[in-house]
Amino acid sequence: MAEPKKRLTSARSGARRSHLKSKKLNLSNCSKCQAAVLPHQVCTNCGYFRGKDILKLEEKAKQKEERRKAREAEEEAK
Repeated sequence: MAEPKKRLTSARSGARRSHLKSKKLNLSNCSKCQAAVLPHQVCTNCGYFRGKDILKLEEKAKQKEERRKAREAEEEAK
């Protein structure tokens, strides 16, 4: 196998690795709840994206609460 004739300098190695630097995240604010959100992503706090309720978190929370109450009532009936 071929061997390098000269040792690479630290400047050359650094130049090769220059693109590996981690970049700062560009966060924006949610239009509804003002939480920090990555761009082009649904807000994990409220479930809105571009002013539309995508995840419908409030409806899901209500359904979950209704199921919990029904389960508790069923257990009490036993």
